[in-house]
Parts: sequence; C-alpha cells; structure tokens
Amino acid sequence: MNPVEVVKLTPLMAHTRGSPDVTVGLIDGPVAMSHPDLMGASIREIPGSLAGTCASASSAACRHGTFVAGILGARRDSPAPAICPDCPLLLRPIFAETTLGNGQMPSATPAELAAALLECIEAGARLINVSSALADFSSTGQRAIEEALDQALRRGVLVVVAAGNQGTLGRSIGRRGLSAPGEEITSLGAEGPPLTLGGTSAAAPFVTGAIALLWSGVPHAAARAVHGAITHAAAPRRPTVVPPLLDAWAAYQRLRQTYAG
Repeated sequence: MNPVEVVKLTPLMAHTRGSPDVTVGLIDGPVAMSHPDLMGASIREIPGSLAGTCASASSAACRHGTFVAGILGARRDSPAPAICPDCPLLLRPIFAETTLGNGQMPSATPAELAAALLECIEAGARLINVSSALADFSSTGQRAIEEALDQALRRGVLVVVAAGNQGTLGRSIGRRGLSAPGEEITSLGAEGPPLTLGGTSAAAPFVTGAIALLWSGVPHAAARAVHGAITHAAAPRRPTVVPPLLDAWAAYQRLRQTYAG
C-alpha cells in the first residue's frame, strides 16, 4: 500500500503542496542538489563546517540526506513521496561524508546535534526533522540537547525526532510519539535511480511533512495546537510502548475545527 495513504496524507496533499512560509529544518547529511527531482525545490543551506551539497554521491551521508529531502521536498511527479514540495528546506548538515553508502547509519554527537538545532531555530525553521543516530552519548551531551529543545519550545518550533531503531522503544515513545511508514520506503537516490530504505529515518519525515502541511493549511495555528492536533488525532492510545499511527487528515480536520471562525 502507498505509504502516504497509510497515514491519510493523500487528501491533505491534494489540498495543499505546502507553503513558502513554513520552513522545515533538515538536520541530516548533505543533499544531491543537482538531482532532477529536486529542481525547483527551495533548499537553503546553513553555512558551517560541513557542506550542504554532496561531494560524493556514493557516501552514506549524501544518500541519507538526499533520501530524506526527497520524502519532504521532491517534485510531486517523482518516485519519492514528495509531501510538501512548496515548503522551503533549511539544510543543516550534521553527517560527514566519510563512509560509503553501505547501509551504515550516519551518526553525530549530542553536542553537534544540539548546535544544529539551535542554528535551525535561529535561522527561522518552524519545524525541524532529525533522522540521526547519536554517538558518544553523555550527561553533558544530554543536557545540551535538552537546552536546545527547551529553546525550540520557547520559540514555538516543533521538532520531530526519529526513535525506535534496533527495537529501542520505551514508554515515553508509546505515550507521546507517533508511528509512520518505515518499511520499503522509496525516495530519491543520490546517484540517480530511486532508493528503497527502511527504518525510523524514513518514518520521521512523514510526520514532519504532515505537520508542514497542517501549518500550511492553517497558517496562524499555534505550535501547541498543531502538536495537539497531530497527536490526539492519531489512533487511540493504549498502554503499550508502540506509538499510535499518524492520521494526517484527521489532524487537519481537528486543527481546522480549533481555528474555525
């Protein structure tokens, strides 16, 4: 079944392609900017130590970044889900192009992730997608991430974080998280042909894209209302570590009712 249909994105995508006023921060690897299915996409890079444009299309970082960017911002007639092609992507590379694309999950340190979050917030992102594994986790790194997330909360920026790879689900994810398609997802391949991957890195941008479309359709909604709509419109929660499935269309209807009139 088409993954966008699984999470009821189809009617929402028919209603809107996204808004230029809803900037999505993409904390990931660099992107193959010259890919034909990204032509016309608005992708802005936050300057830093890592380049936003791929130097090696065969690197794991490039493949990962291009794949996730395709789920969010590819052309609607591409092989990718292309959820919100009219939403600008704010690219903050966090993965170095040091390994080949052999299925290895790119990773970053907590300090690098925290810095990237703060930079995306300062650069004007309304929501941020994080599809990253963390390396060298420590109490200091945890505090840095918590401070960055607190800043996002104060600024009304929503952050979507991939979680659950290697079966690491927990009660907090079950209570507050969402599930989305993460098996055999096809998106853009950095080297040309489409790429099919799985895992939470593929699932997270479905949630991010849905939020971007909600905000595009109801532009004056508060972040708290958007968060409430997308979490409470999901399937009923049960006492389990598995989070409920995203229902994008129900979330949109709920948000519209909140701001009716």
